[in-house]
Amino acid sequence: MVRELTCIMCPMGCDLTAEKDERGNITVTGNTCPRGREYAMQELTAPMRNIATSVLVEGGELPLASVRLDGPIPRERIFDVMQEIKGRKVKAPVQIGDVLIENVLGLGRNVVITKNVAKRGR
Repeated sequence: MVRELTCIMCPMGCDLTAEKDERGNITVTGNTCPRGREYAMQELTAPMRNIATSVLVEGGELPLASVRLDGPIPRERIFDVMQEIKGRKVKAPVQIGDVLIENVLGLGRNVVITKNVAKRGR
């Protein structure tokens, strides 16, 4: 199996070729730093992703606050986590760094507010 990837670990954006042979050995070419190899290996064995979305803010100067995970989760759990976040509301004020959901779905990651939203009328 051969996969063509673009590395996202640094601004270089190296074009990678990752090949997995019949014995499961993986060869990576095209990377200009060790992080490219690590990224390709992870993509072939256990892909991880981060999530950024938004939640409703009740009584806020803005209607939404952006949120994200504080670290990556297995790719196959994205929709489960999004379902958990969907429909959540917070009451203003909220601050960057506030935890919306601690240890979401037992994955060891928190859903964290990434936008300050003041209370309406302040």
